[in-house]
Amino acid sequence: MVKLLIGHKGSGKTKKMIDLANDTVQDAKGSIVFINKNTRLIYDLDYKIRVVCMEDFPHITNADEYLGFIFGIMSSDNDIQTMFLDGIMRHRDFALDVLPDFIDKIKIVSKETGIDFIVSVSAELEEMIGVNFDGIEVLN
Repeated sequence: MVKLLIGHKGSGKTKKMIDLANDTVQDAKGSIVFINKNTRLIYDLDYKIRVVCMEDFPHITNADEYLGFIFGIMSSDNDIQTMFLDGIMRHRDFALDVLPDFIDKIKIVSKETGIDFIVSVSAELEEMIGVNFDGIEVLN
């Protein structure tokens, strides 16, 4: 399942994702991964959550590289239950025009692997032109 948290910067998406991740880890049977831009959230998340900071990987510059990076994380842990992707629009060359294709690919990966993806997007629903919301739950 793919779930989206949408809204402009400062609307509370990251705080909600932290709360969701900490709640998810309490009943998790598998691994929880939280991908964030930097290390500032590391102490807000439960110690059982694997935190990945994108600042440590400056050569990942677009949606395809980001997706490949996700596959790399998945290949290193076959027990991933949920992946939180916080603030994907803050990564280099990740704009609204590539979002529909990225979301479609994430939906396929989720369906094939059973991994839940919770993604925060700094945009409003009406700005997400071309995104196919079939099979997506919008959390806010």
